[in-house]
Amino acid sequence: MSLVISDEMLDSIRMSPEELRKELAVQLFQTGRLTLAQAGALAEMPQLQFQHLLASRGITVHYGVEDLEADMKTLRSLGRL
Repeated sequence: MSLVISDEMLDSIRMSPEELRKELAVQLFQTGRLTLAQAGALAEMPQLQFQHLLASRGITVHYGVEDLEADMKTLRSLGRL
């Protein structure tokens, strides 16, 4: 699936595509819709760097066994394991 956001929309919210991708990843992680690995992949950031981004915003990493299992599945599907 592709999502197209016009340049005009990006200009109106004063964000680059990279910034918007990070904001979306943070929001989806914070609401529990993405795991840490999934959110990091969406943000196109290494997981540790994404964790630093979350920490800079005061967002705690909620990470349990289910998250680990989901992350392992995601990493396998991305060919990173």
